[in-house]
Amino acid sequence: MILAIDTSLGSGVAVVTTDGDVRGVAERAETRGHAEVIGDLILEALAASGAAPADITHVAAGMGPGPFTGLRIGIAAARAFAAGRGIDVVPVVSHDAVALDALEALEGPDLVVVTDARRREHAVSTYRGLDADGIPARVSGPALAPAAPSNPEPSTSEAVPGAARPLSNIAPGAPETAPGAARPVPALTTRIPAGALGVLAGRQLRAGRIPDLAEPLYLRAPDAKVPGAVKRVST
Repeated sequence: MILAIDTSLGSGVAVVTTDGDVRGVAERAETRGHAEVIGDLILEALAASGAAPADITHVAAGMGPGPFTGLRIGIAAARAFAAGRGIDVVPVVSHDAVALDALEALEGPDLVVVTDARRREHAVSTYRGLDADGIPARVSGPALAPAAPSNPEPSTSEAVPGAARPLSNIAPGAPETAPGAARPVPALTTRIPAGALGVLAGRQLRAGRIPDLAEPLYLRAPDAKVPGAVKRVST
């Protein structure tokens, strides 16, 4: 079984079989206080699934994009659980989990995933359906884009079929949709579905396609800075 953990937005944990059956999920929507809840969520997800820690064979870690403080809590929890069990961590781009959830529900249209990156910016990834392994085919991103009025504001919905917009309005530099083709559907989200994260990790494992992603996708430096040396003032 796979234990999936993500704290790139809220906090989410799921227990998923390697063939994609979601057995237990525990989530909190709050975007702060990840360290205070992540341990309880792991216990809740395990209890809901009926699984014991010894049943977990892999840990899926949501690698972002996300803010520095929250994102690293989930990654640290995933690595600590895996180290304690002597098992591997499977890194997963958090936007890919949103895309998987939305693309399967919408039966394969092109998609834009947008999450709040703070500082009046959005984190944006674009996708072109699912590939032969059932993995979202990411065309661009994750990357930062200004949260301009033309960009969608994040909401709790995972996909909004009636809110399609040109890619260039949401992700500058992304490839345009061909004339006459269906426009990409923005997935406006404040939630990373932990169950989909675990399902995607299982597909990556079966396909032998584990991302080479050792570092979290912060996209920019943390807001907190280490103070520099004190400047001497001559008198």
